Amino acid sequence: MFTPKYPTPDTAPIAGTSLVQPPAALAHPPACDCNHTPVPAAAPAPASVPAPRSAVQLSPGALVVAVAGGTAVVLVVGAVLVSMLLAVAITGVSVAICAVVLRSLLNSQNNQR
Repeated sequence: MFTPKYPTPDTAPIAGTSLVQPPAALAHPPACDCNHTPVPAAAPAPASVPAPRSAVQLSPGALVVAVAGGTAVVLVVGAVLVSMLLAVAITGVSVAICAVVLRSLLNSQNNQR
């Protein structure tokens, strides 16, 4: 099931024949003024039929387990993100309070002189 399926390899050309075939679009038109015979276009390869693929089928129990697992993952990730946001908010508030306290202490020292 998990092993790769490779397409059948192309057949090698017969010895003594040309390896490069001009594409049909680059061949001379039939009414050209050259002194040669036009090269016939190669026959198209037959269309290969794709192998049938089996769809993943889950039993009802496995589907419930997959949904429950996905829900649990979403809830855990959400709780972690919310707790990190809360930690940042608490840190910001505490830094702001420290700044207000320090400012009031420095202002009270300047006023006493």
